[in-house]
Amino acid sequence: MTALSGLTIVETAERVCGEWTGRLLADFGADVIKVERPGGSPTRRFGPHVTDAHGQGESAIFAYCNTNKKSVVLDLNTADGRAALDRLLARADALVDDHDPRWAAAAGLDPVALRARHGALVHCHITPFGLHGPQDRQRALPINIAAAGGWAWHTPSESDPADPPVMGAGRFMQDYDTGLDAAIATSAALLRQRRTGKGQSIAISEVAVQMSRADVVLGRVLAGDDEPGHSRRRYDMGGPGDVFACADGHVHLVMMTRNHWTGLKALMDHPGWAAEFPDDWLEFHCTPERVAAFREAFRPWMKQQNRNAISERGQKLGVPLVPVNTAADLLANAQYRHRGFFQSLAHPVLGVQDYPTVPYRMTASPVRLTRLAPAPDADRAEVLP
Repeated sequence: MTALSGLTIVETAERVCGEWTGRLLADFGADVIKVERPGGSPTRRFGPHVTDAHGQGESAIFAYCNTNKKSVVLDLNTADGRAALDRLLARADALVDDHDPRWAAAAGLDPVALRARHGALVHCHITPFGLHGPQDRQRALPINIAAAGGWAWHTPSESDPADPPVMGAGRFMQDYDTGLDAAIATSAALLRQRRTGKGQSIAISEVAVQMSRADVVLGRVLAGDDEPGHSRRRYDMGGPGDVFACADGHVHLVMMTRNHWTGLKALMDHPGWAAEFPDDWLEFHCTPERVAAFREAFRPWMKQQNRNAISERGQKLGVPLVPVNTAADLLANAQYRHRGFFQSLAHPVLGVQDYPTVPYRMTASPVRLTRLAPAPDADRAEVLP
């Protein structure tokens, strides 16, 4: 028995945010039934694709977001399809959907109508701007969510104005953030349902999720540390922190306090140029000129270091210094391997692959990947007997 064993979740989601919500709930043992349109969910066509020797392709995104689920195909444009979905909902504990309100209403999934038919159901509905947001923005893409929520303005921070545009976080980072909040809210509502027998509607705004993550941007303004403005760089944390090249890659340094500076000087074995900076310069004398002088002197020294070894030494001295890892580095990371963060599944097209799981470990409810992402309608006989 795991945390959500015995619970049935119907997922009509067709975007990464809703599918990731369902995946997180499935990881804890919920029986997640993915309802797909004829031809399968649109996410099955999202790249990148992996092909086998016969040219058969599979979406890596779909495979990642839909493990541990079952699939049934229903045409919700027909009365029979909507009736079959309603029968599923009658025995389900929760519904996860990420369509715009007009689609939901046409499919019989309007929150008010749904509560009238299934009062004990937990209904999690994800939309870009909330259920009552502007209709013309209810089909926003992840890049639109990042822009509207503030992160596209802020990311990447601390970049030199002379540098070319830098790639930000992955294109679905906003979806994963939203899916995490949606899964937490759904789990809380399921706990209340278990105690009271009553369901509820949950309206998740993707933009609001992004704004709740913008602690470095909004927090500085709300705390009075900065004034709102149109310059993106005004929200940078300031100071000499940056990404620096090493002999074998890059490291990221964050340095904001006297203790950070003291530790870094010890790490560098107290070079002569460091004496030109007062001990409290980061807190009271952090001028653009000093930042530029520090970086000019620090770069040649860091260029000679090994990124992992110097990061470990720096952290022991209290310096926030970390290696900049590639995807291959993460797969080989000893700590992730020790924690069992990656689990393997054998896929007929993708082969044996390591799938990332989640950052938490629970002794009574360990996350286990037991099923591949399903083929369309693979579980019809079981789901719709």
